[in-house]
Amino acid sequence: MVALCVMGWLGSVPVWGFPALHSPLFQPSPAPPLLRAALLWSVCFFLPLFVPSPLLGVPPILHSWLASPFIPQTSFQDIPAGSPDSPRHPDQLPSPLCFALTERLPRPASAGKGSGLMFPVALFQVFLSEWKERKVALSRLTRLEVRDDFLHGLRMLKSLQSEHVVTLLGYCEDDNSILTEYHPLGSLSSLEATLNLSKYRSTNTWQHRLQLALGYVAIIDFLHRSPLGTLVMCDSSDLPKTLSQYLLTANFSIVLNDLDALPLVNRSTGALVKCGHRELRGDFVAPEQLWPYGEDVPFHDDLMPAYDEKIDIWKIPDVSSFLLGHVEGSDMVRFHLFDIHKACKSQTPAERPTAQDVLDTYQKVLNLLRDTATSQTREML
Repeated sequence: MVALCVMGWLGSVPVWGFPALHSPLFQPSPAPPLLRAALLWSVCFFLPLFVPSPLLGVPPILHSWLASPFIPQTSFQDIPAGSPDSPRHPDQLPSPLCFALTERLPRPASAGKGSGLMFPVALFQVFLSEWKERKVALSRLTRLEVRDDFLHGLRMLKSLQSEHVVTLLGYCEDDNSILTEYHPLGSLSSLEATLNLSKYRSTNTWQHRLQLALGYVAIIDFLHRSPLGTLVMCDSSDLPKTLSQYLLTANFSIVLNDLDALPLVNRSTGALVKCGHRELRGDFVAPEQLWPYGEDVPFHDDLMPAYDEKIDIWKIPDVSSFLLGHVEGSDMVRFHLFDIHKACKSQTPAERPTAQDVLDTYQKVLNLLRDTATSQTREML
């Protein structure tokens, strides 16, 4: 295309005093020289804006048209590692064409968090993509009714970036999309299936499982003492729901993945929380989360008392029991954790330990059992 324009230009107009070189390519044209020159200049100026070429690549206008169905380039924010609140300069943004949505990732249908509604379809479409030679997960909101929850979760992701939270790589508020690191082992819900695979059976021990439980409690402790204040993990109305909020990393640690329901407890102002606007039932939730006025009084959200972060402490024994499983040595771990777990299940929230207390106890038990196992091994030798 460039050669064509140059040939036509040289064959149509004089250049710096040189006579026009009449190219045979343009001699048959009956148009006057000035008209031919005007047409050629127009073609050479506008054509590169729309037509791809080997020299110039994808033209800007066509590039923006191709990019818009994926992530609008003008509003995409790229988050550098370690600086969640400091977006990079727009010149450093990755091209939306790099996000090849090659494989749809399954995500179970979930509730309209914070709204008290149950939706029959998933709130997000989650895609497996590639960026900078790494696998990433692109999550796009599909139900605008819960966009406020989406924006809250995005703010939490930006503010709570740490070893306990999934890494936020980028986001686009206009497109309701979040880009995070991809963890192929999935959520904690699939822990048993993962550990039953031959390549991971060597990690299916009480030591590794107790480390997972310790990591879970560390996340709860992080939320209760977060930079934003005391946050409560509200997406935990039952065990499967709770497990789905966390991801298992390749090195068998746990990171929090879903942060769109983390209300703040403010003791200085007396502000407590309520997880959703519907009635909760079952033994998994804390007693203070249950309707206190009996079956004869219909549930009404305005009459439901609020509560604090101690509801998370109540649930620790049940989650830890799942993580410990039933491998050799897990019963011994449960025995050593019995007292702290009993305290977690106190009917009075104020009598339950803090997450830091539970974390310290877990660490002491892990150290004790490791030392005991080491001593027994030495005696056998």
